[in-house]
Amino acid sequence: MRRSCKVAVIGAGVSGLVAARELLREGHEVVVFEKSGRVGGTWAYDPRSDSDPVGLDPARRVVHGSLYASLRTNLPRPLMGFSDYPLLGRSFGDARAFPGHEEMLALLEAFAGDAGVPAAVRARTEAARVAPRLRGGGGGAGAGEEEWVVEWRRREEEDGEVVEEGAEEFDAVVVCNGHHTEPRVPRIPGIERWPGKQIHSHNYRIPEPFRDQIVVIIGMGSSAQDISKEISHVAKEIHLASRSTDVIIGKLDGHDNIWQHSMVSCVHEDGVVDFDDGSSLCADVIFYCTGYKYHFPFLELDEINIDDSRVGPLYKHIFPPKLAPWLSFVGLPYKAIIFLMIELQCKWIARILSNKLALPSETDMMASVLEHYRRMEEAGMPKHHTHSLLSNQADYLNWLSCEVGMPPVEEWRFRMYDRAIMRIHSRDDKCRDNWDADPSI
Repeated sequence: MRRSCKVAVIGAGVSGLVAARELLREGHEVVVFEKSGRVGGTWAYDPRSDSDPVGLDPARRVVHGSLYASLRTNLPRPLMGFSDYPLLGRSFGDARAFPGHEEMLALLEAFAGDAGVPAAVRARTEAARVAPRLRGGGGGAGAGEEEWVVEWRRREEEDGEVVEEGAEEFDAVVVCNGHHTEPRVPRIPGIERWPGKQIHSHNYRIPEPFRDQIVVIIGMGSSAQDISKEISHVAKEIHLASRSTDVIIGKLDGHDNIWQHSMVSCVHEDGVVDFDDGSSLCADVIFYCTGYKYHFPFLELDEINIDDSRVGPLYKHIFPPKLAPWLSFVGLPYKAIIFLMIELQCKWIARILSNKLALPSETDMMASVLEHYRRMEEAGMPKHHTHSLLSNQADYLNWLSCEVGMPPVEEWRFRMYDRAIMRIHSRDDKCRDNWDADPSI
């Protein structure tokens, strides 16, 4: 029998907007709690940064977004949209193959508006506490199961005083708060006494503060690649450090002031930075491009834990077996065609809540989770790669497509994804501009 639920969606970024659209399509009642004053989540550029540039102080002023002013997408236009709302063929002022963040925000605003989502969004309203409570019998969508209490607080301005507080009951909660806000910072021996500046990429906006500086950048992902290229135009020297075993130590070809090193081994109170390769130098800045932590400060329950970037246990990265389908998470996996993945996840959640689709038993879901962990361990994959889809993206997306009755994902999308990632990780400064996005290639 078809079921209609009252659903709380936490966050109005990509995941929250898509979740709201799919839930509304299935006839659910939706409330989207958005802490900021607008939709778009991480794609809404904010020139401000955290009061602590490294992001370790728990009492710091936190800025949600991690965009820098020049940021462009890592994936080309044909992959940056949804199955029935593509970016390809649309332009909001930036028609480049790899558009800037302004183009992506405009896409999301148009997508949300055309789907009628803004009417469900409560702006400047933070979900302060989300907790389950056993439903006391009777009828309703989830009779005999948990219901959810969302305690919220609204501010007149984003960082202003709380002007209203309340609590509301829901049948289900979909967590869409993103995972690019809480910096992950490695522990470096001697860092407490090191006199230089430190910053995490979460707080980077423009290159000018690094003019004439000697900068050590830790990391080898997309942000490290992009930021090192950008600030090399103003910095005196850039020194890239990573744990990767396949980097070539020394000056990078085609770059007069960028060097590659192995990982930082320790730092000293005279400003010296030592590397595992035996080299050392005196630096002005240590710049962490080391990723982010999953962080759900509003969730109050014991069934979910975060251990070394593993959020679990989660069936298919979405449902905690003990609380399914009434609690779900959207957008946790990475190394994937993210917009398409989020859309498929949200379709699945919405249809399960409307009773069109069924989940396996709690026992079977838990067995699937443990089997995933076992295979990771056998393959030598570290725990913090639990939500990486690098090696099984096609299997995961096609499984979701099958569940929601959509055809398999076109092969050209996976080929284009692989080409884009390979090009982005090259040292070609013009790789985004010299791109042929023909799907047939």
